[in-house]
Amino acid sequence: MLKSRQTGIHPGHSRPDFRFISGAALRSAFFPGQTAPDSESGRIRILTERRRRGLSGFPAGVPAPKIRMSGHVLIIDYGSQYTQLIARKTRALGYYAEILPAGLNTGEALAKEPGAVILSGGPDSVDSPGAPALDPALLDKKLPTLGICYGMHLLARNLGGRVVCGSDGGEYGPAEFKVLTDSPLWDGLPRTPIPVWMSHGDRVSELPPGFTVIGNTRDLPQAAMACPEKAVYALQFHPEVHHSLYGEEILKNFLKIARLTPTWKMDSFVKTAVDKIRDRVGSGRVLCALSGGVDSSVAAALLTKAVGKNLYCVFVDNGLLRQNEAGEVEILLKSAFPDLHLTVAQAQDLFLTRLKDISDPEEKRRIIGHTFIEVFTREAQKLGPIDFLAQGTLYPDVIESVSPHGPSALIKSHHNVGGLPDNLPFTLIEPLRNLFKDEVRLLGAELGLPDKLLWRQPFPGPGLAIRIAGPVTPEGLAILRQADQIIREELEESGLARDIWQAFAVLLPVKSVGVMGDGRSYRQAAAIRAVTSVDAMTADWARLPDSLLARWSSRLINEVPGINRVLYDISTKPPSTIEWE
Repeated sequence: MLKSRQTGIHPGHSRPDFRFISGAALRSAFFPGQTAPDSESGRIRILTERRRRGLSGFPAGVPAPKIRMSGHVLIIDYGSQYTQLIARKTRALGYYAEILPAGLNTGEALAKEPGAVILSGGPDSVDSPGAPALDPALLDKKLPTLGICYGMHLLARNLGGRVVCGSDGGEYGPAEFKVLTDSPLWDGLPRTPIPVWMSHGDRVSELPPGFTVIGNTRDLPQAAMACPEKAVYALQFHPEVHHSLYGEEILKNFLKIARLTPTWKMDSFVKTAVDKIRDRVGSGRVLCALSGGVDSSVAAALLTKAVGKNLYCVFVDNGLLRQNEAGEVEILLKSAFPDLHLTVAQAQDLFLTRLKDISDPEEKRRIIGHTFIEVFTREAQKLGPIDFLAQGTLYPDVIESVSPHGPSALIKSHHNVGGLPDNLPFTLIEPLRNLFKDEVRLLGAELGLPDKLLWRQPFPGPGLAIRIAGPVTPEGLAILRQADQIIREELEESGLARDIWQAFAVLLPVKSVGVMGDGRSYRQAAAIRAVTSVDAMTADWARLPDSLLARWSSRLINEVPGINRVLYDISTKPPSTIEWE
């Protein structure tokens, strides 16, 4: 089992720490005794094939619990960065999931008669002052329950077991989990060691009455526990992250134990979202911030379905866009939405003036967010009374900017979340706020959007401003636009564009000496960032062919005035973020 050094991590922390784990170590942990796939796409193919296999029913002799039949899963958020991944995986399996913040009265949620409860991980120790507690009403309801990491500790403590906080038995990073006993939770899983993702300092040292140990790791004797009679199960590892190889099967098995029926589909989300928008908007008029990216385009399509001609879309050319993007986006949007009321607002000078001499990333994001609102307000005044502002905000934006459900940490303010002013002159509508990028693409396909829109690479709302490390200048933007165009052209030419989540250039505030044309050069360095991801909550650097990296480097140095050195970013998320700022 491989462990990262336990440095600067709260004893109860449930977030992975990649800082001291090599790529080779990760691959050997993910694929013990096997040859690791040559690329991320190879691993995705393995996972996809594995997930296509159906899972069998209950083992002989295991009684099905007698509970109320329902297809609705209640997830209690104790502050993990990955709580929404649980909901996402649950929905992907066909079960509706609802997230409830820890500490709030659960009576209203329980009145909806959920069929199962999942307790998330979290950054606290159960003995920490102010640590979120488990509402006894959840246990009184006798619903099938799954506790994950901190959720396991809460179950153990509340049901009569013992938790040791900040002990030496913690694990951080990849671990090899061993199934000890037959359990419906392990149905269809191999009995060989399973790669899982651990991140904990606390551990259950004494099981509650009626529970048995059903799995362990080399360093943790009680890594999974169960009380089948109560249909209560708990895991120390995180099945919701893709680093836990059989995590999706484990979640599916739990939902089978709960005897739920998988009835939730994307068309169900469309109907529910449209109904909610109509109920909220009524006869009001909506201005949609439309960037031409996947998120805002899908939001516009959903809003068009909900409010029709009462939707007005504004595309802002803020001077921070990629090469020729303003014209391309306008053509693309008018092609996809022929009846759309679209306004293109010219605001290049305004944004660049506001950003002059600003180096701090958070300040950049705040300025950009406030300036966007100023432009939208100006355009709304031209259009007549506008009641609502719609954005294509996704869950990764929310969880990195603020924590709507639990005590998770601020990572960075997104221009459309933490960067918004307090005195917003509109009522905000964010119909995609609880979705991930892959779900948004599924939603867009359900709404009939073309692939050319759905498969555009993500581009940040603050644009190239957060890909210039330091002050934003017209000269720096010109260099970066040219570099970005080369990155995109070569990636498309390689045929790997669909395998990459994002690929882009970053202009560094560093100059280096070079030799060009037998003469000395002293120019800026550029970094290339190319990552693979499933949901943007975690990301790995892309293992790309040397030939592609060589073409990128050669073209950037030879064709872009101002660059004479190219670096390749091999950081994972976490600890790094996908964007540099």
